[in-house]
Amino acid sequence: MSKMSIPMQISAKKSLRKSHNFSVSRILGIDPGSRITGYGLIDQTPEGLTYIASGCVRINAEHFPDRLKQIFDGIGEIVTQYQPDQLAIEQVFMHKNADSALKLGQARGAAICAVFAHNVPVHEYAARQIKQALVGKGNADKVQVQHMVKILLGLKGEIQVDAGDALGVALCHSHHEQTRLRLERMNAS
Repeated sequence: MSKMSIPMQISAKKSLRKSHNFSVSRILGIDPGSRITGYGLIDQTPEGLTYIASGCVRINAEHFPDRLKQIFDGIGEIVTQYQPDQLAIEQVFMHKNADSALKLGQARGAAICAVFAHNVPVHEYAARQIKQALVGKGNADKVQVQHMVKILLGLKGEIQVDAGDALGVALCHSHHEQTRLRLERMNAS
């Protein structure tokens, strides 16, 4: 059984949507991992961004297939509770260890499948794109990304690393969506 961490107890404006409003888009960001999967939820409105919740799905199973089921179930619970309109997830990158990249890809797949089960569209971003959107440079370090997440969402206090990364993915998608909508309005006029 996966262990959901308690949503972050940090100071921020919080709101829960009572209904789906076309001017409000709830974005679920996911930072996938085979031991810890971070999640972060924000609402994007015409007035700006609002922090909703963040935390981690901590995996305690030893056998890898059981870990994937825990990720699937944990993300499914989050989607059921918060009803996001969109998912933003970090793409897998290949570093040095092929086995780690394969496991990360499978964990990512379990999270995506949990969201597909709820008919939520999926948007993928490379780590470099996320860092560029938040910090302004694609080679920013985790400390810089965490700092910008706190500033952009008006958060006080510490953020769990994986949860902060997931909020960063959600913010990246928000920036891309805002740009896309501006371009659509410009082309329509």
